[in-house]
Amino acid sequence: MGHHIETKCIHREGEEVHPYGSVTVPIYQTATFYHPGLGHSTGYDYTRESNPTRTELEKIVSGLENAVDTVACSTGMAAMGLLLELFEEGDHIICTEDLYGGSVRIFETVGEKRGLEFSYIGTSDIEQVKKNIKENTKALYIETPSNPTMAVTDLRKIGEIAKEKDLLFIADNTFLSPYFQNPLDLGADLVVHSGTKFLGGHNDTLAGFLCTSREDLAEKIRFLYKTIGCCLSPFDSFLLIRGIKTLSVRMERQQENAAKIVQWLLKQKKVKKVYYTGLEDHPGYEVNKSQARGAGSMISFKVDSPETAKQMLERVNIITYAESLGGVETLFTYPMLQTHGDVPVETRERLGITEDFLRLSIGIENVEDLIADLEQAIR
Repeated sequence: MGHHIETKCIHREGEEVHPYGSVTVPIYQTATFYHPGLGHSTGYDYTRESNPTRTELEKIVSGLENAVDTVACSTGMAAMGLLLELFEEGDHIICTEDLYGGSVRIFETVGEKRGLEFSYIGTSDIEQVKKNIKENTKALYIETPSNPTMAVTDLRKIGEIAKEKDLLFIADNTFLSPYFQNPLDLGADLVVHSGTKFLGGHNDTLAGFLCTSREDLAEKIRFLYKTIGCCLSPFDSFLLIRGIKTLSVRMERQQENAAKIVQWLLKQKKVKKVYYTGLEDHPGYEVNKSQARGAGSMISFKVDSPETAKQMLERVNIITYAESLGGVETLFTYPMLQTHGDVPVETRERLGITEDFLRLSIGIENVEDLIADLEQAIR
């Protein structure tokens, strides 16, 4: 029986003893490693390929996602770039229509330039997914809950389709983190994370992860990784290890705060709609409950006018108007301008990402202070 996830955030099974009995992982801030002799290696040769600090982080994330291997990249987008290298010209990928704007941007530019084809559909509707599979379809790319409208996709059902049609099943698990959801256990072949978000948890460093449950993919990814060189630096790897140590307590407090803020939002006259997977009337509530251990701390909501949205963003004091999510600080985001500016207007309008749409990433502050801040901002 393996350790529980709270323990896995802090102690890795089979952890090696560090030099001099160091309790934390040393930062091996080196570009290269010497060879003890001809044809001999210490196990490390060059930091682009591997580094002891980064290896420790990769093993920790593999442990959390139940992956056979994980590569730590310089950013979430670098992990996405690496992912695209697994495809060939002419390949077709079906994606959740409501994806992080940066994912859409890399698909539409780098991906399409390489001759890849993308279809964006509401993957909550499994029949739609089946209908859109073509001869050249090679993968299903799912983000659940989606960014920023919190649409939920049934990972088990997607896993069944992928298996039946021999498709690669990729899941973006940034919003819930491995603390609340493990797509590889539900049939995914690959999991991508922006480690900048909940895993790092302190809004202080950028990172990305690509985890896999398959040895054949792990081998391919490792080769591409060292070839392209999108590796996370030793110091940033150390910061991620440090951030993950508190993942469980942060996620619990953030979720607890989010649930209370959602209840407050529902009572506001100026708030017209709240998107949160922990609400029983959310269309994906039951599916999320069946595949995740929580609803997380991301909330989107619509207000009565673009003026109210602008007023709230400009008036908050404790809450910060900034891009990103998942840190200890509560962040307020205007998806239309910030995270989803590169999403085609008609798609954005259809999804409801308009001038009256706001997104909150709830932090670990005192919830009463957060509510008081929102209260004075909306008045």
